[in-house]
Amino acid sequence: MNQKKVVVLGGGVLGTQIGLVCAYHGYDVTFWLRSESSIGRTTPKIERYSALMLEDLAKAKALVGNPMGAYYYPRGMVKDWNSATVESIDALLETGKKNLTENVHIELDPKKAVEDAYIVIESMSEDPKAKIDVYTKFKDLLDEETILVTNSSTLLPSMFAEYTGRPEKYLSMHFANTIWKNNTAEIMGHEGTSKEYYDKVVAFAASIGMVPLQLHKEQPGYILNSMLVPFLSAAQGLWANGVSDPETIDLTWKLATSAPAGPFAILDIVGLETAYNINQMKPNTQIEGTIENKIGKLLKEKIDKGETGVNAGKGFYDYTKK
Repeated sequence: MNQKKVVVLGGGVLGTQIGLVCAYHGYDVTFWLRSESSIGRTTPKIERYSALMLEDLAKAKALVGNPMGAYYYPRGMVKDWNSATVESIDALLETGKKNLTENVHIELDPKKAVEDAYIVIESMSEDPKAKIDVYTKFKDLLDEETILVTNSSTLLPSMFAEYTGRPEKYLSMHFANTIWKNNTAEIMGHEGTSKEYYDKVVAFAASIGMVPLQLHKEQPGYILNSMLVPFLSAAQGLWANGVSDPETIDLTWKLATSAPAGPFAILDIVGLETAYNINQMKPNTQIEGTIENKIGKLLKEKIDKGETGVNAGKGFYDYTKK
């Protein structure tokens, strides 16, 4: 087993970021994708997020010596801000550019992708059937000691442990968006997770610049999304009921809390397809006239028009405008 080999199953928004942060920190990263068309969708994400990471790291040079620097530097890319210098950040930039180029691979063949992997990170859509299909496909291809984690936002690892073929080596590791800056890794096992492998995932998270946030029991939505999802649902409810428009709702939140982004800007970053999948898991989505039903219809309209968020260039906001 190659302890430096990381495999990411999926090339979505977070999957791409996870793989790139691992590559930046010296891991050899393979993205497994399902088809040639998936490569066409993932490659631009790899290029975009690599550029954003290096741009934020370069900007950090101007923060050296600034008391506010500790609040704004890319926390997942600089190990110790207190000792950071312009020269040390230049060195990180040089190594980072090399790692983000040389350590990133794409593979369509499932067996080749996961061969000899230390850890496999499943980052597929929030669809239980899709996750079960992937676990079933890979369970007999993984090396005996390979650790398998899911980046699911809302689903519990106990829902899928039996399908993995390695329940004791299977748990959740959830990241926040723009993980090179918001460097949280929520780590949650299920009843059958071995403490040995839980601790290995905690150590792995720390090795890629994350702060391991350990959960002591299963919780749908972990810590972050237990707070974030109701917030985003409340905002979508205001929109779906015609109380106000997304721009005004976002402005209200930003003015009242000094937050840098409102809920609909956050939804654009998360991706409207993910938001739709989460909404559709609620029990009332098929009941005509319920708020969940209204939200689902409105999100589906935008998805059908290709307005799926930042990566599509348009969601609730137009990102093609200069």
